[in-house]
Amino acid sequence: MTTRVDQLRVLQDEPLSGVANMARDEALLARVGEGLSPPTLRLYEWREPTISLGYFQSADATSALSADLRSLAVVRRLTGGGAILHDLELTYSFALPHGHALLSGGPNALYERAHDAVIACLSALGVQAWRGCANDDSGAARGPFFCFARRHCFDVLVGDDKIAGSAQRRTTRAVLQHGSVIVGSRFAEQPVALLGVSPPEAVRFLREDFPRRLLDAAGAPLDARAGTWATDELTEADALVLKYAGADWTARQ
Repeated sequence: MTTRVDQLRVLQDEPLSGVANMARDEALLARVGEGLSPPTLRLYEWREPTISLGYFQSADATSALSADLRSLAVVRRLTGGGAILHDLELTYSFALPHGHALLSGGPNALYERAHDAVIACLSALGVQAWRGCANDDSGAARGPFFCFARRHCFDVLVGDDKIAGSAQRRTTRAVLQHGSVIVGSRFAEQPVALLGVSPPEAVRFLREDFPRRLLDAAGAPLDARAGTWATDELTEADALVLKYAGADWTARQ
């Protein structure tokens, strides 16, 4: 496959389990790096409330959670950062080859472009958001456990509260970036900003508006078009489901 650096396929997925979501993202990262799949932006939700652990987090930390949270599904991401309780949110993932237009200026530029697009979407919903522009001293060993209790210079805030954050996994050929835009909260343990917009309405709007706002934030010509999964992509993702469902991967330190 010939990869165009100004090309972006947009996949709109139905809500899936945590293991299926993570398996699909790893399959995309591998295939995009090998030139077998086009650069892809994937937008998706979670079929049930699920905690995703950052790649470097200890699974033992979940033992300190409340009984209600310990009963939730748990999956480990390929990307770093703190745990996220995925519930009322829209999640995005980019799988991009090195040299792609969205990575112009380096992988960190993708954080800026994605989060500027989120800020523009929220502004259209009447929510004033901004990039926090400061790092705290959080980390895999130091905590806090939840990503949304941490602060990174690229995070999207509403007031002093976080509403969107992202993390990456970089290989020699491609970059995977995960991002969560949390639009409502049913779990007090995860601190998040409150939108004042109904979660279903916000998710519908973000699904439609985020790709368009991303074109504005790209800083380079970008052709973003709706696409579909290829059969061999789904076959590769299905083969990875066992990995993400297994204790060896989830409990790894």
